[in-house]
Amino acid sequence: MLASVHRNLVFLTVCSLWLPLVDAQQPDEAIPSELAQNKTQNKTQNKTQNRTQNATPETNQDNKLQTAILPLIESHRGDVAVAVRHLKTGETFTHQADQIMPTASLIKLPLLVAVYQLEQQERLDLGKRIPLREEDPVPGAGILRDHFSVGAVLPLRDYIRLMIRYSDNTATNIVIDQVGLPVTTQQMNLLGLENTRLHSKVYRGDTSIDPIRSRKFGLGSTTASEMVQLLAMLQNGKLGNAKATNEMLDHLVACDDQSMLARFFNPTIRIAHKTGAVSNCRTDAGILFTASGPVAICVLTNENEDRRWTDDNAAEILCGKIGSAVLDRFGAEDTEKPLQFGATGRLVESLQRTLNARLKPTPGLAIDGDFGPATQAAVKRFQQANSLSQTGIMTPETWKSLGILIEQDDPIPPPEIINSKIYPTTPRPALNAPPVVTCKAWVIGDPEGNILWERASEQKLEAASTTKIMTAHVVLKMAQKKPELLNEIITFSKRADETVGSTSGIREGESIETGTLLYGLLLPSGNDAATALAEHVGKSLVESPEQDPVDRFVLEMNREAKRLGLKTAHYTNPHGLSNPEHLISAADLLRLSVVTMKNPLFRKIVATRQFGCQVKSSAGYARNLRWKNTNQLLALEGYQGIKTGTTNAAGACLVSMGSYAGKEMIIVVLGAQSSAARYADTRNLFRWAWSQQSPQPK
Repeated sequence: MLASVHRNLVFLTVCSLWLPLVDAQQPDEAIPSELAQNKTQNKTQNKTQNRTQNATPETNQDNKLQTAILPLIESHRGDVAVAVRHLKTGETFTHQADQIMPTASLIKLPLLVAVYQLEQQERLDLGKRIPLREEDPVPGAGILRDHFSVGAVLPLRDYIRLMIRYSDNTATNIVIDQVGLPVTTQQMNLLGLENTRLHSKVYRGDTSIDPIRSRKFGLGSTTASEMVQLLAMLQNGKLGNAKATNEMLDHLVACDDQSMLARFFNPTIRIAHKTGAVSNCRTDAGILFTASGPVAICVLTNENEDRRWTDDNAAEILCGKIGSAVLDRFGAEDTEKPLQFGATGRLVESLQRTLNARLKPTPGLAIDGDFGPATQAAVKRFQQANSLSQTGIMTPETWKSLGILIEQDDPIPPPEIINSKIYPTTPRPALNAPPVVTCKAWVIGDPEGNILWERASEQKLEAASTTKIMTAHVVLKMAQKKPELLNEIITFSKRADETVGSTSGIREGESIETGTLLYGLLLPSGNDAATALAEHVGKSLVESPEQDPVDRFVLEMNREAKRLGLKTAHYTNPHGLSNPEHLISAADLLRLSVVTMKNPLFRKIVATRQFGCQVKSSAGYARNLRWKNTNQLLALEGYQGIKTGTTNAAGACLVSMGSYAGKEMIIVVLGAQSSAARYADTRNLFRWAWSQQSPQPK
C-alpha cells in the first residue's frame, strides 16, 4: 500500500492574521505539554460520553450495523466519521456523518464525477491527447513520474484511469488542468454537496483557491454523509447516462488499493471505491456489491495517533474491519456468475497465471488482473483443447477442466514434508537463555557501551528513523562549539515540507528555532524536520559551495560515525527513509546511543512524552503545534527514551534506555515484525537482562 503514500502541501497566502492560529492537526491551544495531555484525556472521556449522541439517529439506523461498528470506532485512537447506506433497502448506519473531514486522495472521486459531467455537457473531450510536460510530475502516489518519459502522449481518459486506479498525483493534476480547479466544487454544489470541495492541485498548495480551508483540511474536504449521497447518485444513474455511469464505476472497480475497506475481502468480492491517505488521515469510500444489493460506504479518519506507513496501520485496519462488518451484515455477492470479458481483480490474476501454465504453447498473458481480449482468447483456446463450448467465459465446466488455480505460492507439499523438513522443530532453549523475540538483531549494553548480550548485533541492517539519533547528535555537537546555533531560526523550505513519511507538521515558509525543532525531529520523528535541520546546518559546513547542504550534512554524519568508531554505519540521508545503502548494526546503534545519552539536552528531549511550541510564518500568522513522542515505553516507569523507527524495509526498530534497581541498560531491537512486537521484544529483553543481575522485576 505504500503506493498510496503522499502528503498534501499548503502554501498559505493569508494576510493580516496576527493572532496565533490553532493547527487543524494539533487542536490544543495551550502550549504546555501537561495541559495538552489533560485536554487529550478529557477528549477521550467525552468521546465515550457522547457515544450515543454521535451514533443516533436516522429513523432507519440499523441496529446490527451499530452493534458491529460502534465498538470498532470507540477503540480507535483518532477521529472517525462513517456513513453506510443500503441502496435498495435504505438500511443505514451513521457516526459523525456530517462532520467535515479531510479527504486526502478521496477527493479524486468527486473530481472523476465532475469530469464526466463536463463530458456529457460536451464541454470536454475525454479522447483529447495530452503530452506529459517537464513541469507536470509531482511526488507521491502513481506511476507516471517514475515510469513515463516527458513527452509521452496519452488521452485524457487514460489520465483519469491512472488517477483512480493508482491514485496517480501527476495524472490528477493534468486532469485538473483540463477542467479548471473550481469545477469540482462547483459541480458538487450543483448536486447539493456543499461541503465536498477540491482546494488545490496535488503537491501544489500554492494553487489553492481556498487557503483557509486548505490549511485546515489539505487537498480536499467532505463529509461521510455527502460521499454516500454522491455514491448513491452514481449507482442510481443520476450522474450521467448509462455509458458515463458504467465508465465511472469501471474506473472505481479498478482501484488497486486494497488496504482499507477491501482489506479483508475475498478476491471475488466486488467494490467500486477510492482511497486517500496522508500521515494522520486515512479515507475510503465506495459501493460494495453484496448479495442483497449495492451498499454505499464512506469511512473518514483524521487526527490518527498511528501515522505509520506500514501494513498494520490502525486506521487502515479500522476501515477493513468496517468493510467486513458491512459485508457480514448484508452477505457476500453471488460469485457463481461466470467470470468473463471486462472482469478485474485477483481471481482474474489467478486465472491468467494458470492459463499460462496449462496451455502449450503458453499464451504469455500479463498477470494484470484485467480480463481483456488476450485473456478471453486464451480461455477460448483452453475450451477448444478440452472440447468445451468456445464462449471465452469461465463457466463451471471450464473451471472444472482447468483444475486447481496456480497462486504465487508453490504447490502445498504433504503434511509430513511440511512438519519434518519445511518447519522442523528447534531444540528447547536453556531456562536461563534470552527470551524468544521477533526481531532480526538485538543487543543489550550498559551505559558505557559494553555489550552484555547480543544476537546478530554486527549485522548491517536498515534502521529507519533511528537514523535521527545521529542527525540530532551532529546538530548538538556543532552547538557545543557554537551555542547560538540552537537559537538560530530555521525557515522551512518546500523541499523540507515535501519530505514524505512521518512529519512534524511544519509547513513551507514557517519558522522555528533550531533547538525547538530537535523536539520535532525526535518526538513525532519528523522526516521534514530532519531535512530542514540538514539544510540549515549543512550550509555552515566547510565543503564546496556548490554542494547541496543536505549532502554536506550527510557527509558529516558519516565522518562522525568514523570518529566514533562505528564500523557498520553508512548514512545516505538524515531521516532514515529506505535506501539499500543506508545501513547500521545494532551494536553501532548502541555505541552511538551511549554517546548521545551523555548530552543533557538530547537525554531530556527523548524522555519528553509531548511538547508544545509555536511556529511563525512570513505571511504574518502564528500557530501552535503539539508533538507526541512515538515511543510508547515512556508511559512505563523506568524508561528514558530513546528512538523508534519504522519502514517496510527496516521493520519495526527501537533503541531504548531503561533502569531498574539502580541499573541502567540500553537495548537496541532491529527488524521486529510489528510495532507491538518491538515493544514486546524490548520489554522481554529488559526483564531477562535485569533478572540476570538482580531479583526479577515485577
